[in-house]
Amino acid sequence: MFMKARAKSLKNKLISEQTDKTHIQLFRYVFTGGAAFIVDFSLLLILTHFFGIYYLTSAAVAFVLGLIVNYVLSINWVFNRRTMDNRKLEFGVFTLIGLVGIVLNEVFIWFFTENLGINYLWLSKIMAAFIILFWNFFARKFALFR
Repeated sequence: MFMKARAKSLKNKLISEQTDKTHIQLFRYVFTGGAAFIVDFSLLLILTHFFGIYYLTSAAVAFVLGLIVNYVLSINWVFNRRTMDNRKLEFGVFTLIGLVGIVLNEVFIWFFTENLGINYLWLSKIMAAFIILFWNFFARKFALFR
């Protein structure tokens, strides 16, 4: 009985309760980032493979749509404290951090693909996404959601 209550308490802390704890927020952000990544990755594949759009252009478009998914999930699930009352300004800063992320995304995908000969989709994008996940979380946490 004790273990069941403890497991439920842990589940609530990780999933549903509001929190300021960075490690729990990072845990949630991994899922938020994962959802955004699925949108981003899928669109990159569809736009490049099926529509023949240049992979760096596809990566930029896909990244922006992933950014929107990330914002909505971040403000509704990951972060409970907001440092800005103005939501337009908040989204602007969120986007600015994302724009730095998109530049880093493009640079990493280009570098891994062109210089290391790694496939743009399977490994370059995944490695870039992992790096950008940490950049986005910590930049947003400290700039917007302290």
